[in-house]
Amino acid sequence: MSDLSRAEIEEFWDSWLDVNRKAEASGDWRPMAEWYAEDATYGWMYSPDEHFMAVGRDQIRDWAIGIEMDGLDGWHYDYVCTVIDDRKAMVIGFWKQRSGILKDDQDPTLGEYEILGLGGSWFGLKRVLDGPDAGQVKIDWQRDWFDMPSTAHTFLQIIEAGKAPETLLKRMAVTGHDVPGHYHYDELPSTVWPPPVERGDHVTQAPARKGSA
Repeated sequence: MSDLSRAEIEEFWDSWLDVNRKAEASGDWRPMAEWYAEDATYGWMYSPDEHFMAVGRDQIRDWAIGIEMDGLDGWHYDYVCTVIDDRKAMVIGFWKQRSGILKDDQDPTLGEYEILGLGGSWFGLKRVLDGPDAGQVKIDWQRDWFDMPSTAHTFLQIIEAGKAPETLLKRMAVTGHDVPGHYHYDELPSTVWPPPVERGDHVTQAPARKGSA
């Protein structure tokens, strides 16, 4: 059971939403790195054999919310629902990934290009015990999920409509195992499932035994 109170988690989450809005407005997500613990991990999957993983605050700043987010100016990731588990110090935030690029400049009611399907982030929080951040609540790990086929489809729609800025085209080239933080599955420096979950700390249904009904 976590030593964080519900009030502490909610206060942290409110500050996280606030820094997200500021990052979206400025187009620079790097300041958000201060919300992560020095030894935090942050990852997601592009394909079964191409995963992203950043280990430590510096890699999160430079890679996860640096290289990976560069060129996505105007995009916004609006949290539409949040689930907090104060016993496990976990937060799940479901977000919609919208481009800020209107489908029709003459008819704003048609809305902006949006990546369909479910998207979200799963966070584990902790109280840092030592070092400069001692006593503060920080993100211990984060794992994202999103609809990759829908992402590719929306990007293609934007390109075909002639609405893709050069910065977005450059961002779309950020792929492949040569990009910092992109790993083959068997080379990942941290687990796909968050470390405490992978260890089995939170198992709620054990695998069925062979031969059981």
